[in-house]
Amino acid sequence: MTIALEAASLTKVIGDRTIVDQASFLLKAGEVFGFLGPNGAGKTTTIRMLVGLIRPTSGSVTICGYDIRREFEKAMRCIGCIVETPDLYRFMTGRENLEHFARMLGVRNGEILRVAELVNLANRLDQRVGTYSLGMRQRLGIAQAMLGDPKLLILDEPANGLDPAGIREIRELLRSLAAERNMAVFISSHLLAEIEMICDRVAIIHRGKVLREGPVDSLISSQKAMEFRVSDVNRAAAIFHDLGAPVIKPAPDSDVIQVSIAESEAPPLIAALSHAGVDIYYARPRVQTLEEMFIEVTGGETVG
Repeated sequence: MTIALEAASLTKVIGDRTIVDQASFLLKAGEVFGFLGPNGAGKTTTIRMLVGLIRPTSGSVTICGYDIRREFEKAMRCIGCIVETPDLYRFMTGRENLEHFARMLGVRNGEILRVAELVNLANRLDQRVGTYSLGMRQRLGIAQAMLGDPKLLILDEPANGLDPAGIREIRELLRSLAAERNMAVFISSHLLAEIEMICDRVAIIHRGKVLREGPVDSLISSQKAMEFRVSDVNRAAAIFHDLGAPVIKPAPDSDVIQVSIAESEAPPLIAALSHAGVDIYYARPRVQTLEEMFIEVTGGETVG
């Protein structure tokens, strides 16, 4: 697949602080990529380096094959981006906003209807942006970012402040852009459950370093565990301990216990529980959520 974005050993030092430290990741065409990290992890600084707003101290950024240091203008023509909130004029209509940005980019006005249709705003273009809902403003911002038909869309918190219906709307829009237009979509977000649903791959940055990067399914299934619902959790924990099966500390007053084993290792444990008279209501593999994996990697620091 075509590589739309590649960051290699990207580093930013300000004064005596290393804000981003040797960060490396790549994004392919047709892929939705999530970029996660706690507050102060270096996410925004990384995004600013990706879109050319600040220069890296070292390392490189390549957009659609163009190194941004050597071929900056060619690289930037491949990008549409929203850093933080969409830059919109609320006293103008949606159409006037898009016409304004089209002129700045040297894009034909014929593009306006195309991008408006892609984000389902064509029938609201002639209303003032001040009358738009937050979800509509986010969609207009994405339409603005898509003027010029970029191959790479970089969005900072595209679902920030939206209600569940608005979040679902943005999710479906971004998935369709990736699938139907083969667009690469880079998302920075703190909505971990949403990222798990929308993204093909993710990178987790913590204290400036990329600690994990890869397909969502692979990352969250890397921790093998079995979950048992039983009649006596304490007795089950003691039996598992005697058999050398590592127990994940159960929640207080819960009848569910988790053990760090593969599914193939469960039958002897089930037999031991049954022999000891402990009722087993179910035994099933447990897949770690992205949120749990994030907490494990970052030590529980707040995402943002």
